[in-house]
Amino acid sequence: MTTEALRPTAEGLGRGPTRTQQALTAAHLYYMQDLTMEAIARELHTSRSSVSRLLSHARETGLVDIQIHSPQESAEHLAAVIRERFGVAAYLVPLPDHTSDVDRLERVAMSAARLLGRFFDSNMTLGVAWGSTMSAVSRHLVPKALSGAEIVQLNGAGNTRTTGVVYASEILRRFGRAYGAHVQQFPVPAFFDDPETKRALWRERSMRRVLEVQEGMQVALFGLGSPFAEVPSHVYIGGYLDPEDYRSLSADGVVGDVATVFYRGDGTWRDVALNARASGPDLDLIRRAARRVCVVAGLSKLPSLRGALAGGLVTDLVIDEPLAKALVS
Repeated sequence: MTTEALRPTAEGLGRGPTRTQQALTAAHLYYMQDLTMEAIARELHTSRSSVSRLLSHARETGLVDIQIHSPQESAEHLAAVIRERFGVAAYLVPLPDHTSDVDRLERVAMSAARLLGRFFDSNMTLGVAWGSTMSAVSRHLVPKALSGAEIVQLNGAGNTRTTGVVYASEILRRFGRAYGAHVQQFPVPAFFDDPETKRALWRERSMRRVLEVQEGMQVALFGLGSPFAEVPSHVYIGGYLDPEDYRSLSADGVVGDVATVFYRGDGTWRDVALNARASGPDLDLIRRAARRVCVVAGLSKLPSLRGALAGGLVTDLVIDEPLAKALVS
């Protein structure tokens, strides 16, 4: 229990300056100098019960403002627990528990956009996975003039309804414009119909060039796709998956994805059937990036977040405080 302020008030003065001054003196001695009530009574030449009444008067009239700061709930404590338990740096965004998931995502994305300049600099390559979260981040980027910087798309966005070029390229364009960076798009489907088609295309020199840029990225930036999220991940609502795909993901125990590469709650992913057709990067490639910045908001993302942490996909975590509390509880 700490005393944040000791101040005379108009209300207290209205009850009599002598009583107010005595209450203020008693409050200073008790809260600021740690004297006992008996010691204060001796100093003020009064009784212990009178000191108790003066302290009550100080609290009731606003002379004393007492606040309780629980270290178990502070952002600093939560960040320290996450670092100790999961080995990642956490950047917590304080939000009321009643905040909607839409507002929660927007505010966490804004914080991530302002933090990104710390991790991305000149002569570096930033890998970006498209999706609802990255779209929100791209709208809040803080301009930073860089030289020799490159932005590379991590996964294709095409499906049977659209090429996905307009959606993904707009996200990449915002990143490129904010940092003055060269943008390397990846114009392929999000999921191939046949794994053999993917393997054949990956042998083409034009595709190899993009894949080599991905392999050289120092920073990977991504959200977490989730079939459970209240703000649906784009891959789950954008026509990318059919009923058979959903049955396959359920059979494999999938809890989420990074750049349309799916993983389980324990972080395993290599034998998830749908990944053979996914255009997203091998998750080992994500783990080789020096910084892996994960942006996540909403309690419904908790299973996806636990899986990503179990898989060692994250070095830096931008997260809303209620979700952080749920993570460590």
